Amino acid sequence: MKSGVLAMGGAEPNQNKRVTITDVARHAGVSVAAVSKVLRNAYGVSPGMQEKVRAAIAELDYRPQAAARGMRGRTYTIGVLLDNVRNAFFADILDGIQEELRTSEYTVLIGAAGFDPDEQAKTIRSMVDRQMDGLILIAPGTSRAEVLATAAATPTVVIGHHDATDTHDSVVDADDTGAGLVVDHLVALGHRDIALVAAPGTRANQWKRTPEVVLAGGYRSAMERHGLTEHVRVHHAAYSDEGGFKAGMTLLTMERPPTAIMTGADVAALGIYRAAHELGMRIPEDLSLVGYNNTALAALATVQLSSVDQAGHTMGSTAARMLIERVEGRRDRSMQTTMTPRLVQRSTTAAPVSP
Repeated sequence: MKSGVLAMGGAEPNQNKRVTITDVARHAGVSVAAVSKVLRNAYGVSPGMQEKVRAAIAELDYRPQAAARGMRGRTYTIGVLLDNVRNAFFADILDGIQEELRTSEYTVLIGAAGFDPDEQAKTIRSMVDRQMDGLILIAPGTSRAEVLATAAATPTVVIGHHDATDTHDSVVDADDTGAGLVVDHLVALGHRDIALVAAPGTRANQWKRTPEVVLAGGYRSAMERHGLTEHVRVHHAAYSDEGGFKAGMTLLTMERPPTAIMTGADVAALGIYRAAHELGMRIPEDLSLVGYNNTALAALATVQLSSVDQAGHTMGSTAARMLIERVEGRRDRSMQTTMTPRLVQRSTTAAPVSP
């Protein structure tokens, strides 16, 4: 038992009984209404009252029931949707979200729904049903109509998709610029056969400007700018180690394999790295390889993967800050914030070996 946690009159509280707002009010010597105001960060609560009530909350280890808080208008929970917990870039985004909300009353709950659009939609609906105050959707695969309908009722930030709307906020990377940085770098090294491995996406979900679409557009434009249109090669694969491995095995066993491959995610690049190793190819001597996201994996001493940094931590913190502005009514117009990518050059890119 925590020291000093005693009910009024000196009796020890029932260990199995959940502490209520009434218990907090009695312990602090204030009214239930005063405690409620502190919990809601209501206007007009004096610093002394704040200190007294929050001390009682800490001493009693009081945790408001989410359902009850929802009935009063807010549950102080934020739902985050992602498709793949193995994608290290999502960890960077989550770190940014958590850091932004660390000193607030909000708790982050994560829904790892997989790649299936229907499963993602089911997870989003579950978050809404649990009265979460707001949602952050990381590159959702569910339909745009579903997201727009959700965002019309629940404050929502979408990370990744470039489709503009008045309904939800967006945080995106200038993916076309990022692709251009990679192509420019590889061409400067002497490469011409440069392939792109990007996520397949789906037309059925109605998103027109997903990260992979914008990335592929930037890649094609950069290749055209360098007079390499006939060398354009886009291979679609899931952003996973297995997806990258399969893509690598396909591309690197072609009659005319590329001398350089860029991918839309570091995790896929590592799968290609594994495929090259299995085929007896050396990186960067036989194949130059560039990832995207600049995750911690890219900087590992044994990998040293060249990668495009799109500031995942900043994307997460920005999304959280934008969401809370909407949740708390400090802004009622949608915004789109764009990150500026930069290429981090490491040891997986070099000039192609002359035949």
